[in-house]
Amino acid sequence: MNSEAFDRSAIVAGCRSRLHAGQTTIRERYLGEGDAARLLRERCQLVDEVLCDLWRTLALPASLALVAVGGYGRGELYPASDVDILLLLPQAPDEVLTAQLERAVALFYDIALDIAPSVRTVEECSHTAAADLTIQTALLEARLLAGNRELFQDACKELKGQIDPQAFFEAKRMEQEQRHRRYQDSPYSLEPNCKEAPGGLRDLQTILWIARAAGYGDSWEDLAQHGFITQEEQLQLKRCVGFLQRLRTHLHLHVGRREDRLLFDFQTALAERMGFVPTDTRRASERLMQGYYRTAKEVTQINTILLLNIGAAISPPPEQCPLPINERFQNRHDLLDVVNEDIFDRHPGAMLEAFLLMQKNSDLQGMTACTLRALWHARTRIDADFRRDPENRACFLEILKQPRGVLHELRRMNQFGILGRYLPNFGKIVGQMQHDLFHVYTVDQHSLQVLRNLRRFLADEFAHEYPLCSELISDFPRCWVLYVAALFHDIGKGRGGDHSELGAVDATEFCAEHGIAAEDSQLIVWLVRWHLLMSSVAQKQDIADPDILGTFATMVKDERHLVALYLFTVADIRGTSPKVWNTWKGQLLEQLFRSTCRTLLAGGQVPVRQGLIEERQQEALRLLRYFALPDAVHQRLWKQLDTVYFLRHSAEEIAWHTRALHYRTRVEQPVVKARVNPQGEGLEVLIYTKDQRDLFARLVGFFSRAGYTIVDAKIHTTRHGYALDSFMLLDLSDRGSDRAMISYIEHELKARLNRQSPPEAPGSGRLSRQVRHFPIQPLVTIEPDEKGSHYVLSIAAADRPGLLYMIAMTLAAHCASLHTAKISTLGERVEDTFLISGGGLGEAANRVRLETELLERLKL
Repeated sequence: MNSEAFDRSAIVAGCRSRLHAGQTTIRERYLGEGDAARLLRERCQLVDEVLCDLWRTLALPASLALVAVGGYGRGELYPASDVDILLLLPQAPDEVLTAQLERAVALFYDIALDIAPSVRTVEECSHTAAADLTIQTALLEARLLAGNRELFQDACKELKGQIDPQAFFEAKRMEQEQRHRRYQDSPYSLEPNCKEAPGGLRDLQTILWIARAAGYGDSWEDLAQHGFITQEEQLQLKRCVGFLQRLRTHLHLHVGRREDRLLFDFQTALAERMGFVPTDTRRASERLMQGYYRTAKEVTQINTILLLNIGAAISPPPEQCPLPINERFQNRHDLLDVVNEDIFDRHPGAMLEAFLLMQKNSDLQGMTACTLRALWHARTRIDADFRRDPENRACFLEILKQPRGVLHELRRMNQFGILGRYLPNFGKIVGQMQHDLFHVYTVDQHSLQVLRNLRRFLADEFAHEYPLCSELISDFPRCWVLYVAALFHDIGKGRGGDHSELGAVDATEFCAEHGIAAEDSQLIVWLVRWHLLMSSVAQKQDIADPDILGTFATMVKDERHLVALYLFTVADIRGTSPKVWNTWKGQLLEQLFRSTCRTLLAGGQVPVRQGLIEERQQEALRLLRYFALPDAVHQRLWKQLDTVYFLRHSAEEIAWHTRALHYRTRVEQPVVKARVNPQGEGLEVLIYTKDQRDLFARLVGFFSRAGYTIVDAKIHTTRHGYALDSFMLLDLSDRGSDRAMISYIEHELKARLNRQSPPEAPGSGRLSRQVRHFPIQPLVTIEPDEKGSHYVLSIAAADRPGLLYMIAMTLAAHCASLHTAKISTLGERVEDTFLISGGGLGEAANRVRLETELLERLKL
């Protein structure tokens, strides 16, 4: 062995020995004292010392700098965390320096640390940070270890000058939203990720990153001094941070590697390590996890309040007097605000009223931090007297009956402790685990997931997921009874005995106290008692046996009970876990549903109604007879159309499309038909062509250049790959005759589609005075559908010329394919929904980039 190899071996062995001894001492001290913050600091100090000594040994040029970044730069090194370092260079290295750097990096790897090194110049740092939010965030926490201080300061100055606090805030907020969606927007999964899931450590770090980027400090004390949090909230945050740090530290030590998921395999050992002991009714692991859920809930509450406060400070909304809603509430910048901070103390019933107002006022985008704080602090005012108050009972029932916002507001009520106070037995299941092979959520979150699935059946943009459920629920009277059943179906869990029977007792009491009609009360209680029936019969019995079908039909009694149970069963199974539902279960349930329909009909029961889709089809056929067309004329076209098409088009539109296309369903040439809007002003245009790239952008550009604004659009793709799109247009130029434009549109648009001309940018236009003086804050969200193969893009923004074209071109630039679109123009506000795929949308970073670009363009 030569001298260089011997020296290298000795250096590596010395570093390893030093690290092992130091980390053993730190670990033993922690296990004795339980001070996680001290462990994180001491591990950083140990690694600092070893790397700095190694840097001196390497004798690299003095012009270089060794920098700690990421969590290591922040001074927090968990037992199994990566050690992120940056070798900072003044300029690109020559061959000699490159060889030295390669030896240095190899040596860093050899000393038994999970090193994550990068080698960059100041200019490269600037470029990569501008293009990658993760790198920008990591560099934000840079800390000099050794080497050229002036170079390090230049890099920090360059990064600081590059950061736009508002853009950084928006990007981190959207990044957090995307991260939360990966965990179903819930901190309550049974095996949560204590770092990345909602309510985990990353939510706390996000706040501090934003604060640092905006110059508000880098600690909770700094935020308190700036007035963003109260002293009480600061103490609450420290407790949360301490608990999560201890939990993650014990997790790393127990597993022996980096692992942030609180898997069942680890929970018992972690509970013992953290001092939780079992009781007569609860395991130690259950007590640990309830402690975690409570902590995560507090973190999400504080995170919500702080994002509101810091966001308002970074980008103050324009001076504007709040708009009164009533004597207790006002609209402040599209947020529900209390007139006085003590309003809930003086009028406790206003707590429920706040959530009802959120549903009734579509312009409200959320609640102010002041309102959320007041709700959280006043929740203890909900007692037996509050629950007996007839006005409060009526208000709670109204929340369930509203056409919009039911799920959002119930989730908000649960997050801030209101729901569990109003329904005490529901409060008992908050954070309660379910130790089985199906449920991946706590009992309360599973119940809200079931409600979420029921609401999703009603949304047009999700009709493609479960078309039969969407069809059935569209005809179901008083859907809110299903929501009540969702809240109570598992409320009896954890009390011993049959949870269905216990829940039925609670539901009976609730219905009586809230004055629910006998017919609806009976259905609610029946659903709670028998919510497992259909799943059990479909999966465990021979549903081809007439006797079994007859028994099941006798139990469900009639059409309404059958439809309600089918909808509830699908929603319930889907609410257990994203992995539990599969096609096989869906087929069994649908087969049982349809067979029972026939059994009920054969038994003299009232038959299941035709449903919305069949009614529309029959009405369309009736309209077609006026044109002396054969009875079977529709079949060639309709067999290429799915449930989503019939849900989104009226009978009159279906008849018009059928007349135009029944004899040319497989044409090579595009079909373009236009007509005067049958319901009023404007033109309706039908386009039917083989699907082609950037079709939507071409159509939007053409209509805009022709002087029309799109007030509604329905984009559809047939089963055999044809685009069947329809647009409702209004004339912006006030030419006075829509009919005169029909021939022009049909001829010119068909010619452009034949040539597959590139999209034409629309002409310039002016914003309306209303939009200029009362700007609307744009909102952009991208949410995966149930199967994760498509994504629902929702955009709310102020209307302006070329808006839809800009959206279309942005989607095209990101290689996102458009499947369906719902365009809605409400005065000066647009609320558009697009079903998209492709464009690498499966990666959260790509979704964030698309969201960010759309948001930036909407602000221009």
